[in-house]
Amino acid sequence: MWRLFSVVVLVAVVVGGGYLYLNYQIKVDQGEDGVQCIKITPQSGQQLLPGWSSEKLPAKPPRPAIRIATFNLTRLDENKLAYRQVNDILVHVISCFDIVALQAVQGKNQVVLLRLIEQINAAGREYDFAVCRGAVREPVEQYSAFLFDRAGIEIDTSLAQQVDDPQRRFRHKPLVASFRVRGPDTAQAFTFTLINVHVDPARAAAELDLLDDVHKAVRDDRQNEDDIILLGDFAAASDHLGQLGQVPDITSSITDTPTTLRGGRPVDNILFNRRATTEYTGRSGVLDLMREFDLTFAAALEVSEHLPVWAEFHSYEGAQHVHLPEETDRRTR
Repeated sequence: MWRLFSVVVLVAVVVGGGYLYLNYQIKVDQGEDGVQCIKITPQSGQQLLPGWSSEKLPAKPPRPAIRIATFNLTRLDENKLAYRQVNDILVHVISCFDIVALQAVQGKNQVVLLRLIEQINAAGREYDFAVCRGAVREPVEQYSAFLFDRAGIEIDTSLAQQVDDPQRRFRHKPLVASFRVRGPDTAQAFTFTLINVHVDPARAAAELDLLDDVHKAVRDDRQNEDDIILLGDFAAASDHLGQLGQVPDITSSITDTPTTLRGGRPVDNILFNRRATTEYTGRSGVLDLMREFDLTFAAALEVSEHLPVWAEFHSYEGAQHVHLPEETDRRTR
């Protein structure tokens, strides 16, 4: 287990059109006692523009709960999005959730995300995205992103980060951002931090052990924020998470349901502290693309080998687990 050496808050850079390009760095240093440790520092050239992102946008009336999802898109690029059926399914799926953590977006720029957002917002929605500016230097490099409905969710631009290690201990660098539900009074609204994870199966053991330290660094750096949610592709079932699975009171929303088209143990998941994140309603699930959209296996594979995973959380901070009325169940149709 590496020990935390220092944590420095990164402030994100907001670029034209309201889209966020984020960059953050996690380095491995030698401590004074010679033991390896993690040091988190901001990239050079960052500008200060702190605060919540959507003050000028009218908020929707408060809803009892929000849904957070994760979806590994298995190399989503412009060619794949140009396929009409894939495009329509992704627009439909993402529109069903308040926040979606995406993995395996591919390309040298954010064009694919811009086009996807444009399609979603054509129906009158107000989605935006957050990505890492430094993750798209190579034409074939994959990166992660957050897509979120600005009418119901806002991002804290002063606490948006990318994790990056110069020694390449992560193949896909986790993306970290803090959000707040819009609608409730700001003092009562559910605030939380998401860590978007894409573990390389070939390095799963090492990366899962490193995520334990990333979780600790983010938890300690979030101004007493206790709702730290890891979500994404962990390349392992919830009972094989290494040191990450040993974080006290950590729990998974999916335990038995397969999260890929080929079946097997769930590798995509949403993890959180069951004692701290009492806002979890107890509802979660895996969206079966074949059944939901009446697809053949081959047609579903064109969308992704992975399936969307979601979990539901109360909109108000500190809400206890209660059974919500059925009308809050916003399943895809």
